[in-house]
Amino acid sequence: MSREKYISMKKNVTGFSFANLGLFSGFGAGVVNAVYSLTLLGIFELFFSEKVASGAVGIYAALYALFACVVGVFSAEILHWFTKTRLLYITMATLGACYAMMSFSVKPFTFIALDYVAQAALTLINILLPLFISDFSKGIGMEKLNARFHLWTNVGALIAPVFAMTVVSHFAGNYRTPFLAAGMIYFSGLLFFKHFGIVQQEKVLKHVKMKKMVRALRIGMKSFFARSGMLRAYMVNFGFYALRAMRLLYVPIVVIENGFSNETLGIVLSLGILPYIIIESFIGKLIKKYGVRLWLTLGFLLFALCSFFATFASGDSLLLIFILWQIPGAFMEASHDLLFFNDMPRREQARFYGIFRTSVNVPSVVAPILGAACIAIFGTTAAVWLITGVVGILSTIILWSKR
Repeated sequence: MSREKYISMKKNVTGFSFANLGLFSGFGAGVVNAVYSLTLLGIFELFFSEKVASGAVGIYAALYALFACVVGVFSAEILHWFTKTRLLYITMATLGACYAMMSFSVKPFTFIALDYVAQAALTLINILLPLFISDFSKGIGMEKLNARFHLWTNVGALIAPVFAMTVVSHFAGNYRTPFLAAGMIYFSGLLFFKHFGIVQQEKVLKHVKMKKMVRALRIGMKSFFARSGMLRAYMVNFGFYALRAMRLLYVPIVVIENGFSNETLGIVLSLGILPYIIIESFIGKLIKKYGVRLWLTLGFLLFALCSFFATFASGDSLLLIFILWQIPGAFMEASHDLLFFNDMPRREQARFYGIFRTSVNVPSVVAPILGAACIAIFGTTAAVWLITGVVGILSTIILWSKR
């Protein structure tokens, strides 16, 4: 385990216990993702034309992700102040409360303020859960636990879009209402975690010297990228999350722009989860047998091919592509961060994982800006799939580079 000591816990707590938390994070995130970009689109249409509002969603998402990146960079320092157990309690409670309030907020700027607080909490949760899984991975292996975590994440996400759109339809097209359900889901996850009975020795809060903290972060980033294989691990993870950011942000908008109903959107998003559930039930064993690179290569190249067809497709064929390109997504999801966990000693993971996790947020800054630029240049939202095609090809090249 890591240097943090676990004083006590229930006897049956293992790495699988933490992997099972993926059910709550997948369900909650799936509910939010189904309506998030459409909620933002509705907010920006109050101030801009429909075309400008679509691009503004991308700019907002980029600024939002930049904030998350800052939180991720400082996570190592935050973990010096709080134990992982204490911090997970705080962040899950904060996230649940923010999502609940966002469902009732009517003022756009109130919604945005709550959104940023929620993002800080969500960023830390997504850092903490893999660290917990790694701490309890002895005798099981990260490949198996990673696959289990993503399997449960996608089981939760399977029913989330249909559930979210059913709620939207029940409340006369109000895209904010599902946020309340997401808040309740995260509160349920908090209660599930509390059941583990984990106790850690609390840390003493020390006076924070900003200059010293910034210096420590600078040294940490330099040390991280100087380690063998970490630059490649970072860039491959960047590629995976760039594809994910574009898909989550623009698929709902493109589906609605093509004249399909909210119910159809919910069905498409739910069907897109099935490949993840099917493939991730056995992909952990295949990764262990054939290695990480094979499945990442298949994922990136097939996604690039699907992106090419999505750029020109319309009607039912477009919906089919949006479902099929989840197959390469499933190949990548269970393997994209193993380049970090396999090459980084466990005792150093808590120190460097926050820096590595910025590869989740940085693409969410870059990709939406490029998407907004494509929309402005070509005059159609479908142009964003040109970017995902290029990202898939470049990520494959980086994956097989020597550095």
